Formats: sequence, structure tokens, C-alpha cells
Amino acid sequence: MVTRRILVVDDEPGMLEVCADTLRHIPQTQIVTERRSRRAAEILGEETFDLMISDIRMPDIDGVELLKHARECDPNLIVLMLTAYPTVETAVAAMKLGASDYITKPFLPEELEATVHRLLQEKKLREENRLLQRQLERPFCFDEIVSHSAPMRAIFDTIDRVAETDVDVLIVGETGVGKELVARSIHKRSRRSSARFVPVDCGAIPDHLLESELFGHEKGAFTGAHSRSLGLIEFAHHGSFFLDEVGELPLRLQAKLRRVLQERRVRRVGGKEEIDVDVRVVAATNRDLLNQIKNKAFREDLYYRINVVRIEIPSLRERLDDIPLLVYHFLKRFASEMEKPVSEVSQDVMEVLTRYSWPGNIRELQNVMKRSIALTRNEVLTVEDLPEEVVGKSGDQPAARRGNFFDLRTQHLAIFEQNYLEELLGRWNGDVTRAAQEAQLPRGTFYRLLKKHGLSADSFRQ
Repeated sequence: MVTRRILVVDDEPGMLEVCADTLRHIPQTQIVTERRSRRAAEILGEETFDLMISDIRMPDIDGVELLKHARECDPNLIVLMLTAYPTVETAVAAMKLGASDYITKPFLPEELEATVHRLLQEKKLREENRLLQRQLERPFCFDEIVSHSAPMRAIFDTIDRVAETDVDVLIVGETGVGKELVARSIHKRSRRSSARFVPVDCGAIPDHLLESELFGHEKGAFTGAHSRSLGLIEFAHHGSFFLDEVGELPLRLQAKLRRVLQERRVRRVGGKEEIDVDVRVVAATNRDLLNQIKNKAFREDLYYRINVVRIEIPSLRERLDDIPLLVYHFLKRFASEMEKPVSEVSQDVMEVLTRYSWPGNIRELQNVMKRSIALTRNEVLTVEDLPEEVVGKSGDQPAARRGNFFDLRTQHLAIFEQNYLEELLGRWNGDVTRAAQEAQLPRGTFYRLLKKHGLSADSFRQ
């Protein structure tokens, strides 16, 4: 089976014959030879090759011009130049245009074969690394969010779709689940990404300062207002404004905020004129706003103004299969930041972390990992490195979620396999051949995995 194609271009028939005879020793390789450089340029535009070997001095189109054309046709094409008249200027020109190497004529066949074999191996490694990177990043990372669970993949899809629009978004979820990360992801993927992302925590600013912080003020508007000040909403003009913990906003400011969101105009404290603002508002809360509306603590009209698109982020205990992934994500990050040689966690540690209920969600897990890495003297985290409250409460999970490390690892591996297969088949519209090729699995193995998880390729065909 031919897997690699090499184009050899030289105006000397004898040189083409030597190259072809030498390179035929490389298995699974097809050799195409061409004497006319202009015809070679046409072939490059019509066909795909892994490697081009070209003489530098040729009539009609010389090797440097052919190299330039080849790189335009395929930026990833490997090019090996041949020359009987080596000069520094020629070599520099060829390398600047992207030649991978060059050989001086006359050369030994073994030299050519070794060079070509090395270049093809390097290309193969680069392609494998790119594929591995895609496989790692695609299921597990979405901007700064690390997850491969089905609920989060659905949220990633929502983010992608809503980011293209300009509608306001309400993000709900417990403290520590990553609401701001979702808001930043929406901004990053929107047409406003080059403008500011301005966050404000409504619960962290005293009530008497919040109005001025949000809407700005004019000089002399109140005691201490010695100069005009822009509000955060105005500062976010053309960008995204993130209202974190919007449920903490005092009622007297909710009416003013609703008007700003409706009119997209803001009036500074003490000001007489309204100022146009072009902002996309993303709000977040860990409170039940509908219950607050019943209790007259939150305005119903503001709720419906910010709740155009609603994104609910599940708690960490609702997506246990993300815990091992997050553990190693934080392990790698903090070990590097602290310059500590910690590279693994023990089986007991993973069992404890998987069984713990995580009331503080991902933020709590992050802090636990940071503390444990800071205090450990070992290269492998042990249970002794974990906070006592985490170890002591790790048995609080329902019995159905308990199990030893190996049982839990098997469960998580099964979840990963099913999620990965579903994502792959969905992207290839049920085409098993292409999905198996990307996964680098034999089709028979791929079908066995589908049967194992009760998946049918037909259900993914559109």
C-alpha cells in the first residue's frame, strides 16, 4: 500500500534515474519523476506529495522559483534541494523559502536515501504530534475550561452558538463552578473579542459605592467626587460587561440597570445627559432568582431582560468523570509554577478526591491541589498531603458512587470512551472509516468499541 509520494525534478535524465532507483528501496513509497520544471509546477497544483526533491539550476523555472511555488501549493510539503554549484547565497535563499535540506552533487545513493528517510520520519512525527494535540485539546479543553463530560460538551455547543449573536446571557450555577470562565469564553468567541471584557462582582462592592462604580459620576455629584469618572458599563463600550452575582444587586439599582439594558444608554450619577453604550451583558448568579422574585428581592422585568439565553453549569459532583482530568490539569499547572517535581497522585488520593462531595466545586478542588502541592515533600501526592476535612468527608458520597480506585478508573475510562466515540462520529456524520482513521484505530476495533457502548453509526448520520 502506497502511503508516501515523492516528486523528483531534474533536467538530467541520468540524475532522475539515480534518484528513482535509490528511493525505491524505501517501503510504501511512490516515486514520480519530471524533467521539465514548468510541468512539475503544474503537477504540484494538481496532486499531493509528501516530499519534493528538486535541482536548483534548471532551464525555464529554476529550483528556487519551483520551491516558492511548491510552498504556495502546500505549506507542509518537505523540499530537498540538489545542487552541483553550492553557494552560500543559494543555500540561504532556499532555506528562507522553506527548504528542509540540500545535498551537493555528486552524492552517494546511501546519502540521499538516509536524508530522505530522515525527512519523512520528521514529517511523520510532526503530523502525529499535531493529531495527538488535537485529540487532547478537542475533547478536554474549551478555551480555559477543562472538561470532557457530556453536560459540559452541551454547554460548549451553546457557547459557540450564542457567541455569534449579541444577545444577553444569564449563567447560573453554584459558587466555584466556573461561571466567569464561561462568560470569558463567550466574549473571546464573539465579534467583541478585541474589545474589553469588564467584570464586576455585585456582592463585593459596598452598596453606597456600587451605583457610581456601575454608572459613573460627574464632578461634584457627591462629597468626594472631585472629577468626572466613567462607570464600568461605559468603560465596557464595544465590549462585554460581566455582572457577577447579579442577585446581590440592591433593588434600587435594579430598575436603573434594567433601563440601561433596554435603552443601551447610561446616565452618570449627577449627570443630565444620557450616553450611548454598546455593550453585551453577561450576568451570573448562584441564587434562585425566581424565588427572589417571589420574595420581592429581585425585579421580574430585570430577570427577563438578562435571561435571554440561560446557561446552567452543573456542579462538580454531577460530573465526577471530570475530576481525574482536573486533578492532573492542576497538578501540572501548580507543580510548574512552584517548580516542584510532583508528577503523580497516588491511587488512594484519586479515590478520596473522587468520593468527596466538593461543595466549593472546581475552585475548592483547585485550592486543595495547590495547597497539597505546596506542602508535599514527595514526587507523588499521597493522602497525607490532603487537607484533613477532605479526607474525613470523602465517605459522604452516596454508596452508588463509591468504589476502589480501579473500579472508578474503569468507570471513568468507559465514560471517556463513549464520549470520545460520540464526539468523533458526530463530527464525521457517522462515517466509521474516517472516524477510525482519525482515532488511528483499526475499523474492527472501532466497531467493537461501538458495540461495547451500544452505539450505532447510523444514528449519527444526517
